[in-house]
Amino acid sequence: MMHKLNRSIAGVLIVCTAGLGGPLPAQAGLVGTQEVAANLPRSEIQRHLDRQEVRDQLQAMGIDPALVEARVAALSDEEARILAERLDALPAGGDGVGAVVGALLVIFVILLITDLLGWTKVFPFTRTIK
Repeated sequence: MMHKLNRSIAGVLIVCTAGLGGPLPAQAGLVGTQEVAANLPRSEIQRHLDRQEVRDQLQAMGIDPALVEARVAALSDEEARILAERLDALPAGGDGVGAVVGALLVIFVILLITDLLGWTKVFPFTRTIK
């Protein structure tokens, strides 16, 4: 039974791997000035500042959003690039506990399944399926 399963999985993997080697279509086109300007660091910063919750938070802190926009406009290109990189690197919220819990849950489920299949023996409360 296991030999047939291994042969089936190997066949599927061969077909998938063979499909990866084919040529992929490519497209080229002109890039307009507006598209280039949209990818600049200042536009990235401005996109964050345009969000309503950011504006509300700035006003709650007593900061005028117009003053912030003026300061962003006054940044040098290098300063704007560094600030945009830091904005992308900062977490959107939370401290990452959810990601750690999720990863631990995935690892638990994988180990549980391998225990049930009889490939490992990690948990004493499982019996192999045979």
